[in-house]
Amino acid sequence: MIQISSNLLEAAFILYLIATLFFGGGIRDKRGLEKSAGPNKWSKIAISLTLIGFASQIGYFITRWIAGGHAPVSNMFEFTTFFGMMVVGAFIILYFIYKLNALGIFALTLAMLMIAFASMFPSNVSPLIPSLQSHWLYIHVTTVAIGQAILIISFVAGIMYLLKAVDTKAKDKRAFWLEAIMYSVVIAIGFIIITSAFSFVDYKADLNWIDKEGKEKVAAYTLPALVGPHDGELITDGKMQPLFNMPAIIDAQKFNTMIWSLIIGTLLYLLIRLIFRNRIITLLQPLVKKVNLDLVDEIGYRSVLIGFPVYALGGLVFAMIWAQIAWTRFWGWDPKEVWALITFLFYAAFLHLRLSKGWHGEKSAWLAVIGFAIIMFNLVAVNLILFGLHSYAAN
Repeated sequence: MIQISSNLLEAAFILYLIATLFFGGGIRDKRGLEKSAGPNKWSKIAISLTLIGFASQIGYFITRWIAGGHAPVSNMFEFTTFFGMMVVGAFIILYFIYKLNALGIFALTLAMLMIAFASMFPSNVSPLIPSLQSHWLYIHVTTVAIGQAILIISFVAGIMYLLKAVDTKAKDKRAFWLEAIMYSVVIAIGFIIITSAFSFVDYKADLNWIDKEGKEKVAAYTLPALVGPHDGELITDGKMQPLFNMPAIIDAQKFNTMIWSLIIGTLLYLLIRLIFRNRIITLLQPLVKKVNLDLVDEIGYRSVLIGFPVYALGGLVFAMIWAQIAWTRFWGWDPKEVWALITFLFYAAFLHLRLSKGWHGEKSAWLAVIGFAIIMFNLVAVNLILFGLHSYAAN
């Protein structure tokens, strides 16, 4: 059953990849702006492949649920694949409303990056730990993922808006920060490359360390240790000694992975710039050449309008109810809880600025980008680096 589940996820990834290429072919239609052009043969094939891929990923989700005996949203691999599936689901709904081919390119690329990111974590099915053995796991986590996925579509629309509105060849702050976003995407690709490479050669190194409670533990590194855990000592012969150790509050193993990702991603970014002799944003700009700015601005706004209350329900209301049941308190300032609150407050401010201050168009697009950065920090940094009551999600 687990093998069938894995095959379905791989099939979904491949179908999304092919669909992305067909959406690219749909952009080449010469009838004007995408909104007026409507679907063509390329886009019809693309959305059909996307639907089949989405069905395949739902099949993965169901078969893994059957195999594990619980909803597959309990660790980083499961949550991130479900998150990617919800991004595709949100895109499909919006596509049938707006028929925008470029949206498919960016949304499906983001979903594929999430699936690839998830594949770097252990994918074995494990029994739920006692704190997760509750129906609130399904209610809270799935609602959060759905809300965030809808919110992320606003980021996709925002990026499309900025790629068309900003002069990508200008040497100003707008172009600089837009390119910085593309650089961060390349960093994510660097993470996938480096973890895949050392996984292929089966690199493993164990280090003894002392946690913040003074207990001795063993950290299993799958990448050479640039940074080691608190009072870390290498116990595997022939492996790299850490250059320095981190305090006990930091998950040094995951922080080490992020450093490697930064190094490889930066080298990859420089290689792209060297080969194409242009900024990435300039290379991507032809994809949005026929996009209607008012249309993508509307998509971004409606995504926040729908995603915000869904996220608030799952990330705050349902979370506090479960926290009261599991830990006998509604709120505890755990890092995950703090960033859930920050996310809620940011998107509340987004809607306030949009509705009361008239922050439409480019300002709204930049806000969507900042919102995406907050969501990704919550997903990656809070889960993988900072220790807290939600640290089990990193396993």
